[in-house]
Amino acid sequence: MGIVSWIVLGLLAGGIAKFLLPGRDPSGLIVTTLIGVAGSFIGGWLSAKFLDKPIQTEFFDLTTWGAAIAGSLVLLIAYRILFGNSRR
Repeated sequence: MGIVSWIVLGLLAGGIAKFLLPGRDPSGLIVTTLIGVAGSFIGGWLSAKFLDKPIQTEFFDLTTWGAAIAGSLVLLIAYRILFGNSRR
């Protein structure tokens, strides 16, 4: 997968992570989707590095999607813990 595919996957993974973790975010839609993009990169890297799951070249691979969504969820939770009370 190329960089554009990872960005698109990150945008979708960020939306799915937001759906799975509803509630008020300390930021808006743009920051949430950027967290999704960063989470997909981090999830893919961690999956390849520590779980011996190489990054697939196909866009519709369940392992790749799972790693991207998991990375997005982790970053979104961390962001809410760190900056949860900043938006009122």
